[in-house]
Amino acid sequence: MKTSKLSIRLLWYITPLVILPLLLLGGFTLTNVTSSTQKQAKLIVSRFVEQQQQKMFNYMEIYQSTTKLLSTSPVLSDYLSLPDQESLEKTQRLGALMDVFASYSEAYPDILSINLVNEHGQSHAFYASNLNRAPQSYPFFAQVRQSNLRQQQFMQASQDGGTQLYFVQQIYGVDFNLNRPQREGYIIVQVAPSLISSSILEAPYDNTLNLLVSASGEVLFSSDSHFNQSFLSVEEMALVNALADRGKLDSLVLPSIDNLRRMTYSAQLSGGYYYISTIPKTILYQSGKAISLTTALIVILSVITLPILIFIVVRNLLLTPIELLGEASHRVGDGDLSVALPAHDDDEVGILFDDFNHMIKQIRDFQGELEDYKLHLEEKVENRTRALEEMNRQLEVAIAEAEQASQLKSRFLANMSHEIRTPLTAIMGFTEQMLHSPTATNSALHLDTILRNSRHLLELINNILDLSKIEAEKLAVEQDPIELLHLLKDVESIIAPMAEQKQLGFTVHYALPLPQQLYSDETRLKQILLNIATNAVKFTETGSIEISARYRADTARFEFEVKDSGIGMSQGEMSRVFKPFEQADSTTTRRFGGTGLGLCISKNLAQLLGGDVSVESAQGVGSRFTISVAANHPAAEFAWIEDETQLAHDHVVSTQQLDQTQLEADILLAEDNPDNQELLTLLLGAWGLKPDIAKNGAQAVEMALVNDYDLILMDMQMPVMGGLEATEMLRHAAFDGPIIALTANVMKHDIDTYLAAGCDATLAKPIDREKLGAVLLKYLQLEEDKSSQWNSLLQSEKYLQISRNYVEKLPDQLTQLEQFFTDQEWESLRALAHSLKGSAGCFGFSNIHSAAGDLETCLREDNPSKWEYAMLSLTQAIRYTLEQEHANLE
Repeated sequence: MKTSKLSIRLLWYITPLVILPLLLLGGFTLTNVTSSTQKQAKLIVSRFVEQQQQKMFNYMEIYQSTTKLLSTSPVLSDYLSLPDQESLEKTQRLGALMDVFASYSEAYPDILSINLVNEHGQSHAFYASNLNRAPQSYPFFAQVRQSNLRQQQFMQASQDGGTQLYFVQQIYGVDFNLNRPQREGYIIVQVAPSLISSSILEAPYDNTLNLLVSASGEVLFSSDSHFNQSFLSVEEMALVNALADRGKLDSLVLPSIDNLRRMTYSAQLSGGYYYISTIPKTILYQSGKAISLTTALIVILSVITLPILIFIVVRNLLLTPIELLGEASHRVGDGDLSVALPAHDDDEVGILFDDFNHMIKQIRDFQGELEDYKLHLEEKVENRTRALEEMNRQLEVAIAEAEQASQLKSRFLANMSHEIRTPLTAIMGFTEQMLHSPTATNSALHLDTILRNSRHLLELINNILDLSKIEAEKLAVEQDPIELLHLLKDVESIIAPMAEQKQLGFTVHYALPLPQQLYSDETRLKQILLNIATNAVKFTETGSIEISARYRADTARFEFEVKDSGIGMSQGEMSRVFKPFEQADSTTTRRFGGTGLGLCISKNLAQLLGGDVSVESAQGVGSRFTISVAANHPAAEFAWIEDETQLAHDHVVSTQQLDQTQLEADILLAEDNPDNQELLTLLLGAWGLKPDIAKNGAQAVEMALVNDYDLILMDMQMPVMGGLEATEMLRHAAFDGPIIALTANVMKHDIDTYLAAGCDATLAKPIDREKLGAVLLKYLQLEEDKSSQWNSLLQSEKYLQISRNYVEKLPDQLTQLEQFFTDQEWESLRALAHSLKGSAGCFGFSNIHSAAGDLETCLREDNPSKWEYAMLSLTQAIRYTLEQEHANLE
């Protein structure tokens, strides 16, 4: 296998990066293993000795307690209480005592014998489990007699090489003639040291030597029987004692045992005995050395093998794929596109191989396409030539259409110029005539002509604006309830006079039953009906006009049909009639006038209202337009018009009511344009109303807060402060009267903005007299009704009773006022004055209201010089009110 330069460089980098940390880790591990092994060995030995020490202590404690319990036995006390002369009774009690000794021996199998001896060591009662005789003497008895300890324990080596354990308890009798107890003898319990022997034989490690040594150095117990009853020298006992005081595992040499250096742990037991556990040092640390050697071997093997393994893995995972990729790239550079890298694992290298293979495939595909392109170049040039010819043909059509559109635009502009100039000529001409001859006899006729042409010009502008909104998709429609009969009566009131003027018949047909209401945009629906109906009148010379209404339950739509006997249209004319800026032909424009926008707008409006406009026509016969709109009934059940008697009702518009009404109201007109001020003042004067004028929003706010106006007409576009800001400020200042917005911006979002700011309604400019009258009639009558309700409330018995109750509380409040003033409780006085100001104003006691307000203001401004006068004014006002009420009652 060829070794690359990258492989050698990688090996140079990997080797130190792996070996150095392994060496550091290995040294640290060896150190810790040795230290941990020593600590673990010391911990094991120390815990073992402590456990054995505790076991021996518990063992001896049990038999010490047993001996003590035996010495306090009532049977023993009864036995000792009898004098020696009464031999028969003494013998009986001795038998009972022997039974007690036997029961203790059975309860504790390790008890070998129990002996009751007197002060001189003579046995009075002896029991042995092996039925031996009582010993003549005990080697430790002299030590017992010399000691003042009530309880002692002794370990004595026996002749058979073992060690016996003895527990001695002093026995005292009570002499009632003496002041202190008298010693009667001793209880000596001999115990087989089975637990001590077994504890000595236990070992935490192999080759452990455990010893139990007396204070004199005699080995009483040993895990190696060869050392039993041997002696440690005085120097060795001193070392053992010092080691027991330190309480830790340490290195020690005991020549009396052997000359080996042993790790020794010593613990002192009660009675001056020592428990010693030793183990040769070489054996104790042998396992630690083995672990250290194993660790060192692992570190050395890791230092050798890890770099090799890492190099092999990196070569297989990275270097070999790089070599394959480099070789493949070289072949591709030589022009061999048949190369393909083998499939690899789903990793970054595999993705790189896939991308390389994809790149080669793309190059092969591009070369194939290039060859194909070269082979089919002539065919493609021919196809491209045909495509260019087709594009040229389409371009010629587009140019022709553009020229046609330009012609239509020119014709439309010419038509619009004629339509605009015609009413303007009449308006300007008759206006100049009236200015020069104000006293002419036919001035009323001239004014009527000016008004008629102005309305025609306004309608023309509205049509253009509506079309622009429709094309921009900005025209919004409402869904308000519409009374069907009112709608058709309004249309009839406009179309009937026009038909009568041309001596045409006019009728309205109702296909009963019909719903009484539909939910749609009344303004737009009326605009559609008037557009089509006025066209019918305009294009009809003789005959009649018919409007019919029906309801289609299957589609939930209303259908209005406008039929005339006019000039009619051909099939080609009907295909263009709903397009903007077009009429049937140019002769129609010259003969009847018009912009050609009405039917286009009507169709679009009908579609916005959930329906459509269609036409059927024949030249010379007449036309029939069908308008359909969605009913939008919110519920399945609604009221119906079912017979003709419901059609015969008087339809009186609000303006007719207003013409017969003279209103009394304070009105504020906020308008910056002097001409509009004069016009609105003139219109309002016809109903007996004379408004106050504000030239901007700031003046309007100031005047509205000072005066209590019944209604405000607010222009939305004014200098200094606009109507929108003025309306918001008035609403924040708690002005609750009606505010009517005057605006030329009648887009839905504009109207919504005005209503959200606090306006109650909007009137579009130029001001329509009928709509203005309807607004006045609605809101001024509403205010009048509110005022009437308020006056009725003030005269009601309940209000009068509440007012009398309030007057009855005034004396108590007067007393509180004088008390607060005397005690100088100014904050309480101010709170009471504030309460009086509000309540007195509500019940119409203006003198108390004013005086309480003055006192509250003085107290709030911290002006002591005026407090006394303000207080006097308030108390006098209350007294005067009480006197007046008393007089009224009398």
